[in-house]
Amino acid sequence: MLVDAIMRPTSALGLMLTLALVIFTAPLTSQAQHAAHVPRLGLLMPGSASGYVSRLEAFRHGLRDLGYVEGHNITLEYRFADGQADRLPALVAELVRLPVDVLVVDGTVALRPAQHATTTLPIVMVAGDPVGAGFVASLAHPGGNITGLSMMIPDLSGKRLEL
Repeated sequence: MLVDAIMRPTSALGLMLTLALVIFTAPLTSQAQHAAHVPRLGLLMPGSASGYVSRLEAFRHGLRDLGYVEGHNITLEYRFADGQADRLPALVAELVRLPVDVLVVDGTVALRPAQHATTTLPIVMVAGDPVGAGFVASLAHPGGNITGLSMMIPDLSGKRLEL
């Protein structure tokens, strides 16, 4: 399964989904007797909505497989910068104000404004080299409020060979 996750790009979304769900459902188990909370994920994407159609459908499909149906028992808040990186800080600030339970961020260009917007809200990212860019301490122990998946292929080559 790990080999499949490394080899298939859509599995990156699956991993992001799993990480996001683990992060926001763990605290909810202790609050099970309180009023039902509908988790809200904020998705921050640097491109346009049309460029994410298939990946977001895969993301929603993964949610459904885990029992989450958008608009029923989970809310997804989408923000697209339409290729304009200067829009990202305002978009992430809007998501934080809603508030969302978890930020799901695509790429380092969107991760930087998310990192500056919050130090407490969990951020699940897919990025090229989050260690080299200074977002996390290491892939094994990221620390802080950022976790996710590195798409840095050279680091994965050794692991692929090992597997």
